[in-house]
Amino acid sequence: MRAAKKAAARHALEFVKKGMTLGLGSGSTAEIFIALLGRKIQDGLAVKGGVPTSERAAEAARRAGVPLLSLSECASVDLIVDGADEIDPDLNLVKGRGGALLLEKIVAFEAKRMIVIADQTKPVAALQGSPLPIEVPPFFTDKPPQQIADCLARHAKKKPVLALRKNDKGETRATDAGNLIYDCHMGGLDAPKILAEQLDRLPAIVEHGLFIGLADAVIIGEKDGTTRILKN
Repeated sequence: MRAAKKAAARHALEFVKKGMTLGLGSGSTAEIFIALLGRKIQDGLAVKGGVPTSERAAEAARRAGVPLLSLSECASVDLIVDGADEIDPDLNLVKGRGGALLLEKIVAFEAKRMIVIADQTKPVAALQGSPLPIEVPPFFTDKPPQQIADCLARHAKKKPVLALRKNDKGETRATDAGNLIYDCHMGGLDAPKILAEQLDRLPAIVEHGLFIGLADAVIIGEKDGTTRILKN
């Protein structure tokens, strides 16, 4: 699997140009890209810097020697390279199972272009959203708001089950922003675009893991080390 991830990450470097401000995605494939980007910088590639989408991405960038920027320091983000948990034929995504949900979507919206890198297991015929991460404020530790469950139920193929994300010790796991994540299992999604629009309107939700219409291209790495590009 690592060969597939590395192939996709290496291919994504072709989209990085001198002087760019980059969004640095989170997750295992994105971290490979960050490491490869660091080597290119050491070889003389000059970029303005990278905007990390999580503390983990920031740590990977520091190790690789990629200069870091905050969003407030950027006039614009030229390109974000990030991973995904599911990718449908229209390049809609489920993301956030690693917990870096909020800032990933903010930077993706800010970026002029989004390139998704993934291995061959991530493309799906239709988004399943099992689980679909939903980020909520930290005061919803006892149970998720009923408005979320009701909204999901209208688009789920099975009755939604919402589980508060915890760490290996059974402790509630907070995001980098100090929020909580409920993982929502529902056996598949009907009309994910409509669901995303409805979730966007719920005041109890900080962010959700449906990334609709944000990806410009997807690079899929195969286990033999080759790649293919998906575009709309």
